[in-house]
Amino acid sequence: MTPIRSPFLRGCLASAPFVIVVVPFALLFGVVATEAGLDLLQVMLFSFSVFAGASQFAAVQLMQDQAPVLIVLATSLAVNLRMVMYSVAMAPHLGAAPFGTRALMAYFLVDQSFAASQIEFERRPDQPLADKVAFFFGTVTPIAPLWFIATFAGAVVGEAIPKAYALDFAVPITFLAICAPMLRSIPHVVAAAVSIVAALVLAVMPYGTGLLIAAVLAMAAGAGTEIALNRRQGHED
Repeated sequence: MTPIRSPFLRGCLASAPFVIVVVPFALLFGVVATEAGLDLLQVMLFSFSVFAGASQFAAVQLMQDQAPVLIVLATSLAVNLRMVMYSVAMAPHLGAAPFGTRALMAYFLVDQSFAASQIEFERRPDQPLADKVAFFFGTVTPIAPLWFIATFAGAVVGEAIPKAYALDFAVPITFLAICAPMLRSIPHVVAAAVSIVAALVLAVMPYGTGLLIAAVLAMAAGAGTEIALNRRQGHED
């Protein structure tokens, strides 16, 4: 096969497989948001302004549970803290781009665009900045429009979607597809294991606050493991 030279097209192709789960994910959010009492305009404004599926789900579910506003905001922030780590990982590759471009990339920095871009930039670290920027925007081109369209469809159709379709399968599958290839080191595996165990053990806590604690424990475990390994390597050297 002839290699694709256009970095934008390579980005589109790299994230195209995520479409399989993004569409049902967005449909489900549209359904859940309308069930929570949001009208169509509110659902779409929510989706456009936040553009982060996991935190959108967390916020809507807490709103359904009549959680305090502070809890809703704190949980949404905690769920999206991973974007800070994504930004740090992307900075060496995209940090030299103009401010306006970086601001736009920050809006479109989601799990799918990060996963596809990180793999590409590790594979081709020396490509020009313009190519990296083009690739990044290519990764969101198949994702963003379909996210908004499917959200709209889910909000309009709502409960007419048969429950037998089990759209909620898209949520765990999306994150498994993104996270699994990134578990490349012992600290990554430790952080993932701690987050899973802690989230399950603390699931009984009200308003999903167990998720906040599980996230902190996972980050601490991963960081602690990395520090311990670095110290051990330093002693061996």
